[in-house]
Amino acid sequence: MTGFVYTMSDKPRGVIYIGVTSDLPGRVWEHRNDVHQGFTSRYKAKNLVWFERHPNIVLAIQRGKSLKRYRRAWKAELIEGLNPTWLDLYEQIDEIDNEFHPHPNTRMWSDYN
Repeated sequence: MTGFVYTMSDKPRGVIYIGVTSDLPGRVWEHRNDVHQGFTSRYKAKNLVWFERHPNIVLAIQRGKSLKRYRRAWKAELIEGLNPTWLDLYEQIDEIDNEFHPHPNTRMWSDYN
């Protein structure tokens, strides 16, 4: 089962929320419609501004935990590498294939082949 790491925001260079899911369109829909009360509903982070695909949910969870430890500036740089203007990508989920590729020296490289 494919896994996704994604970022929601309220505006360009605004709030950054990182999440993990196996159903990206469904999970983003939930954020946009305040299905669950939490960080994204409290801070009105309804725009999908970045995401990456992983071969399975376990690897996506590992990557999500790593990204949450990163500094805000690095997260913003990551977002802007895919989406320089922080536009909402929700309508383009099926058109964008941002597959994660770890550095070749990473121990889990074989999991991505």
